[in-house]
Amino acid sequence: MPIFEYECAACGQEFEKLVRQSSPALHCPQCDSTDLRKKLSAFNAASASPSRRSDLPAPCGSCGHPDGPGACHLH
Repeated sequence: MPIFEYECAACGQEFEKLVRQSSPALHCPQCDSTDLRKKLSAFNAASASPSRRSDLPAPCGSCGHPDGPGACHLH
């Protein structure tokens, strides 16, 4: 079952939601708006060439956000 990331166009709240075919219509957990934008989720793929992890930011130490410290709403 896929987990999708969304951003509310009304209030800017970002959230994740487990979506099934039988799921009811989605709404923002903060403002209850249904004007949502599905975000492009990052994923990891295997490659034959070695990756350069030093080019990537380290995950946030508080929440694990992949864009690094300061990218999440906690800091």
